Parts: sequence; C-alpha cells; structure tokens
Amino acid sequence: MPATHSTRGLSDLAIKRMKKGQDDLLDSGENYGLRVKKGKTGKTSFIYRYKSPLDGRVKQFKIGEYPALSLAAARLELINLKGMRSQGRCPASEKKVLRAQTQAQRSSGSDLTKPVTVLDIAERYLAEYIEDKYDSRGKLVKSGARQLKGQREVRNLLIGSPSGFGRKDGQSPKPMLVQLLGADKLIASISHRDVFDSVMEVVDRGAPVSAGNMLREFSAAVDFSIGDWLPDDFVNPCYQAKAMLARKRVKLSSSRRKRVLNDSELSRLLAWIPSSKYTPTQKSVLLFTLMTGCRTGEVVSAEWRDIDLGRGIWNLKENKTSTPRDVQLARQAVEFLQQLKRITGDYVFPSQKTGKPIQQKSLTEQAWHMRREGKMLDLDDWTPHDLRRSVRTGLARLGCPEPVSEAILGHEKSGIEAVYNLHSYAAESKEWLQKWNDHLDTLRLQANG
Repeated sequence: MPATHSTRGLSDLAIKRMKKGQDDLLDSGENYGLRVKKGKTGKTSFIYRYKSPLDGRVKQFKIGEYPALSLAAARLELINLKGMRSQGRCPASEKKVLRAQTQAQRSSGSDLTKPVTVLDIAERYLAEYIEDKYDSRGKLVKSGARQLKGQREVRNLLIGSPSGFGRKDGQSPKPMLVQLLGADKLIASISHRDVFDSVMEVVDRGAPVSAGNMLREFSAAVDFSIGDWLPDDFVNPCYQAKAMLARKRVKLSSSRRKRVLNDSELSRLLAWIPSSKYTPTQKSVLLFTLMTGCRTGEVVSAEWRDIDLGRGIWNLKENKTSTPRDVQLARQAVEFLQQLKRITGDYVFPSQKTGKPIQQKSLTEQAWHMRREGKMLDLDDWTPHDLRRSVRTGLARLGCPEPVSEAILGHEKSGIEAVYNLHSYAAESKEWLQKWNDHLDTLRLQANG
C-alpha cells in the first residue's frame, strides 16, 4: 500500500490537506505504525498496521475516523494496541472474534454483552460435544462423544474437580488449564505463549502426560467453536504452542510401562492386600482385576444388572473400545461376587459415602498416600494397571494361546483377522481364566505357607 512517511510526524494540518485516494500518511517516532488513509469516498481513517504475533502476517486495525477521533486520541489508542501486540495478542484477530461472537449471539438471541471467555469455550465443548445431555423431560440421553469415565476425565483436565491430591494435607487441588490460562479472559486475547507457559507449568509440577492431554483437549475445544463463535480464519493458539513445545524438545508423554509382577511378587501382593490401608472396596477392585484381567476403570463401573452369576458372565458395556463384550468369570470370581452382593447396592464396587461407583483415580491416590507414609508393600514401583499386564503375561507363562489371551483382555482384532475371524473365544476364555484363578490360589497358599 503506497504511503508517505513524515520525519516530523503527523499533524492536523497535514491530515486536513489530504486528497481523496492519495498515499497514506505515516506517523513517526514512538507513534510509528499509525497511518492515515483517505478513501475515494472522502472518509479519513486512522489505521494501525503491524505484523501479527500469531502468524507473522501483516494486519490492519482501524482505530477510528477523523475528525470524530482526534489525532491525540488516535495516538493514545495506538499505545494500547502496541501493548496488546507486545503481549502476543493480535488486535485485528480479536476484533474479528468479537464481531463473530456478536453476530452469533444476535442470531441466537443471546446476551450480546457477554464476551466469549476461555471458560465459555471449554464449557461449550463439554456440554455440546463431550458430555451426555438431558432431554426436555429431564431424562439423561447418552449423546456424548465419550463414555462416562472419559467425560469426567476431560472436564477434570480442562476445568478441574473438587477432589484431588493434597486434600488430606489441607492443600487445594492444583489448577487445571482453564484456571492457568485465566477462566475469565477473552479467548481472543490468549496467545500461543500463554498456552505454552500454562502447559509448562503442568509439566514442571511433574505431570507431562496430563499437560499433553490438557493441550489436546483445549485445542479441540477451540476448534469446536471456530466457524460460529469464532471466525473461520481464527488462529488457534494451541497449534503454535505445540510447535514451540516441539522446538524446545518438551516431552508430553510418559515412557511405555513394561512393569510385570512375577509369581513371587504376586504371591506377596495377594497376602498383603487384605491387611493393607486400601479401603475394603479398593481391595475388592484390585483382587477382581487380578481374577479377570480387566482394566480397573472397567471394574470400578461394574453394575449388578450386567452380571449373570448363574452363567458366570459379566456383560461389560462401558469399556475403552466402546464395544460391549462378555467377560467370562472363573469359579473363584463368581464366589467372590456372591459375597459382595450381600453387602452392596446397584453397583458392585460402590463408595461407602455416596453409594456410587468409586473413582478409578482413588486407587492411585491411596497408593500415593501409603508410599508417602511408608505403608506400601515393599515391591518395585507398581500401579494398578500393571496387574492387567501381569495377568496377560502370566497367562502366556501358563501356555495360553495368543488369540485367547487377547480375547480375555478385550483387545480388538486388527487387519485381515478382524474381517475374517469373528470367533469370540468365549469357551476358551472361560477355560483359561479358570486355570489362571487356580494358579492365583496356589500363589496364595505359597504366601500363607
């Protein structure tokens, strides 16, 4: 765009003498970046021209029209706009966001005075995409993109929950991504540096995996609102934050665990669990996990209506693959459940306080407290999920065929086998789970002997 630079800076006289369609006039010194444009219609406008800190492209921001806005007032506004840019914010992009928001709110009849904040973006993503909804009669409709456990996890990653590590010490739960970014901040004011710094705060407190999950979900939340709440050309700050993390070699994942408890360790664990500081329900979850090889997240959500004790089958509906499957129950598992049914309600592993299923993370939290207090079993570091891996490895040691072991764990077939081999291995799974539970009984006897 043609422009005339004045070493003395702009003046009211120079602006008044401008002719239609002539080159823009540029200010100088501390007001560099301010220009005056006189269009073919005769309107005279103050323009701030700059490189966007978001994508490096040249942007223009219309400050106002002369003489309704004086030169002195335009220069004051220029200072504010430069301050935004120094914070990594793009004035033109934010203006587009607010315009799109106003249009969307006007068309929906919403309150036009309410800005779109970081919290608004997260809550909308949760309410309209992730979580189940209620119909007009107040009935819960399973319409969310995630299973119930996943819905809770995403909400906790973005916004947080009332519970968390440290509560027993009188400490507050650690802030999650929305709080770190600033729940009440305009989403348009968030730069990639803001996202990077917030993610690094989570990494620095020793939770790189959670940091990566937070970034992934918040990026998806922003993308979810582009096109209605946010303009089509809105630049998601998470993408540049991801690139910045990659350049700095920040690892947002943990090393794949390979911890397996051998027979000697399993024997000690089985002898220790009954007298451990786990709650009675947590003990039951750990033992049932060892009996079935299921994920602890699947076990804690078990309901009696899905279990047929007569046939020894648990119809597992909510699981990681979202594909229902029948879990075969060995004789020991059936007897174990028969004892539990006498003292529980609708759920197999309920919380003593709420009657609802206990949370999977309570197992990890309790283990954390026991380790800190020196009351954990003296074994090399292990987690509840290691028990599932130990079942799979133990079955292999006993000679269980590969397809049967995979069926027991509920792993879906892949490739050509998924197309042509539709056998469920139900009878074989029942046989080998019985052998595994008999083996666990032997390990218990060894520990007691």
